[in-house]
Amino acid sequence: MTNIRFSKKAIFLTVFLLLVSAGSAFTQKIYVTEWKSEADYLVYVTEWKSEAHVIAYKTKWKSSAKPRSGIWYFTEWQSEADIKIYYTRWKSEANLVVYFTEWQSEARWDQ
Repeated sequence: MTNIRFSKKAIFLTVFLLLVSAGSAFTQKIYVTEWKSEADYLVYVTEWKSEAHVIAYKTKWKSSAKPRSGIWYFTEWQSEADIKIYYTRWKSEANLVVYFTEWQSEARWDQ
């Protein structure tokens, strides 16, 4: 058998890169598209929390967006987005029903 030794620095760097890439891969940076065909989700915005799949909180800070938390950071750049959404006027057309809240503590994603 071959005895392979890794330096502490190499191990630390590898673990660090894995953690950084895993954390950023699932954040909720949202881009609103004008085209249904580009969207990951067709979103209907509801006035009622009880019928929502997602209670979303709009944050101003990219670092506040967390995976499947309902804390959404809206970006102007499609290439930066993790999720692309299209707003629809019809609930029957939507595959995601969203209620926007003013309180970060209420944010959640049930779907």
